[in-house]
Amino acid sequence: MRIFVGQLSYSTTEQSLGTIFAPYNPESVRIITDRDTGQSRGFGFVEIADTETANKAIRELNGQMLDGRGLQINEARAREDRPAPRGGGGGGGGGGRRW
Repeated sequence: MRIFVGQLSYSTTEQSLGTIFAPYNPESVRIITDRDTGQSRGFGFVEIADTETANKAIRELNGQMLDGRGLQINEARAREDRPAPRGGGGGGGGGGRRW
């Protein structure tokens, strides 16, 4: 099961995140970083093979403090299950109205 871990401090490392998940035997721990700067984006993912163990980790670690932040932990949703981003962007350039 893939677990989303949010509210990470920018100073949290994959090693320190892996340490708090160690009792649940994670298969992988990954903190997502900005493509351009390499800085943490404040969230990551942990993979735990056994669903029961993963659910136990979610229950027991949600809200736990790490590097001064209370973690937000829940089951990761598939990309297509997430709501579409709102707001502008895109557009054809050129400005002005198009009739």
